[in-house]
Amino acid sequence: MAVNLQKGQKISLSKEAGGALTKVVMGLGWDAVKKKSGVFGFFSGGDENEIDLDASCLLFDDQNALADSVWFRQLRSRDGSIQHTGDNRTGAGEGDDEQIIVDLARVPANIKALVFTVNSFTGQDFSQVANAFCRIVDGATGKELARYDLSVQGSHSAQIMAKVYRHNGEWKMHAIGENGVGRTFQDLLPQITPHL
Repeated sequence: MAVNLQKGQKISLSKEAGGALTKVVMGLGWDAVKKKSGVFGFFSGGDENEIDLDASCLLFDDQNALADSVWFRQLRSRDGSIQHTGDNRTGAGEGDDEQIIVDLARVPANIKALVFTVNSFTGQDFSQVANAFCRIVDGATGKELARYDLSVQGSHSAQIMAKVYRHNGEWKMHAIGENGVGRTFQDLLPQITPHL
């Protein structure tokens, strides 16, 4: 059973996987809060806003410098170890709306941390987002290892979700859960630095 992470919690992904972990999938899912229809309900077809949340993975090297990024404008890391499956602009559907696949065995040795962020590209704040989560899945077995609830509603438009990092030869995960403001990961970089 997956660990339901709390803000600030750290876990060993290898221990949760029950052995060597070679590939993980970071899944992001969300829904728009149901809108009340009325005189001013001019969204076609219904009772939901469209909200474009974007998952990003930032690769930091052993000098805490941003070495690469994977997001909707760059779907693959330069070394090929990380792949974004594509941009979902509405949150419609069940399960993961966006996924970032990480081949841990191929992440270059100089990369010490992968930081996952989520931003509302369309600018809505999280008070308009429901059922938001991020999760880590063992890419080999499909087993969910950890889940972090992002549905803390508020006036923030971004969140630093989690850091996956190397420690004593194994991969660990730190649920950061820090709220921020910004349409893309670049807006969060000053907030990310203290977590490295």
